[in-house]
Amino acid sequence: MDGLALFRLDTALVATLIIVIVDVYIFRALRGVSQFASRAIRIMGYTLHWAIMTAAIAAAAWYYVADPLNFYSITREWIVGIFSTVYLSKITALGILLLDDIRRLAARIRNRLRPVAMETSGTDMARSEFLNKAAVIAASVPLTTLTLGIISGAHDYRVVRRAIYLPNLPKAFDGLRIGQISDIHAGTLFNRTAVQGGVDLLMAERTDLIFFTGDLVNYYSREIQPYISLFGRLRAPLGVFSVTGNHDYGDYNWWPGDEAKRANFRSLQAAHRAMGYQLLLNESRVITVGREPLAILGTENWSLRRNQKYGDVAKALQGTQDADLRLLLAHDPTHWDAVVRQQYPMIDVTFSGHTHGYQCGVEVGGFRWSPAQYRYRQWADLYQEGQQYIYVNRGFGCIGYPGRLGMAPELTVLTLRAGYPPRA
Repeated sequence: MDGLALFRLDTALVATLIIVIVDVYIFRALRGVSQFASRAIRIMGYTLHWAIMTAAIAAAAWYYVADPLNFYSITREWIVGIFSTVYLSKITALGILLLDDIRRLAARIRNRLRPVAMETSGTDMARSEFLNKAAVIAASVPLTTLTLGIISGAHDYRVVRRAIYLPNLPKAFDGLRIGQISDIHAGTLFNRTAVQGGVDLLMAERTDLIFFTGDLVNYYSREIQPYISLFGRLRAPLGVFSVTGNHDYGDYNWWPGDEAKRANFRSLQAAHRAMGYQLLLNESRVITVGREPLAILGTENWSLRRNQKYGDVAKALQGTQDADLRLLLAHDPTHWDAVVRQQYPMIDVTFSGHTHGYQCGVEVGGFRWSPAQYRYRQWADLYQEGQQYIYVNRGFGCIGYPGRLGMAPELTVLTLRAGYPPRA
């Protein structure tokens, strides 16, 4: 048995054990809250409960026996997303049920060590019944929220507009509008009509440039094939430029050989060309705006926390020495903080994605919070250090959980302005 098969077997066995423990425990609460329901309702509830458990175990078994080449697919994303939603809800209920068991165990130990007048069985049963109901209610909160995040949050596209002020910006670039889209993750897209609506939103902005900042697919280049014509509709007068993200290389997949992996990446590059995107792999393009040279640089993915360090800013800078403005596309924002800011002050603005804002968070007025902020210094929106800026797009698609909670999928419009930002 090879290493990958052993890993899949271990994962399947652990998942099955967790599923059985959680469901057996939860069944106690289900029996408690349904004891006064009609027999038909009880049978329906019990059948649904055990059917979900059986399906989850079947999914774990499929994880083990499936062909690795077909494993990472939209089917996999949905299986993981749906069962994660269901079992996160059940584990929430499990916490309350454990509290009840701990309470009862503590009471028994106390009564054995120091006999006192015992509670009536009716009082104890009332408490347990209350906690059983509380567990069911508690489970319904994440179940409802996460389900809504899939149904409505995944395609609730928003346009975010920001202005970037550069004191030395040449007049020709003042007012230049750049559209940004990032992290399409085609393998998780499931509503073509909604996706088309998102593309239309960006096209309606009529920006001068469009940047795509990586993660076109989840795992395989074939995932983008059904959407090439749709995303190929993105057009801008000065061009559409793109880079690769960490998911675009096939590094998270099992391959029968190096040539299969290389062929997958060539297919991904061909998809960029088919959509009319100018893919920049540690290279640049210099375009002219009103006789002023503007350099658009793109690096391959570079991550501070991952093994992928394919990006080469120095190589991308070659041939841009005469440009009056340098804009960099770099998928992972840690590249900016660890490398660009430290070594390349001549790069004015960097465009990134990658974080997705963890697909969950709270953004109200000036208040922003997401679990992403504990991993990334720059996790969403616009940041400035000295004379350099980075914009981190929240992403268009999803990965893992196929939904979003309070962190809407984003299309960005950035306007370059000469001078300094107005005082608040």
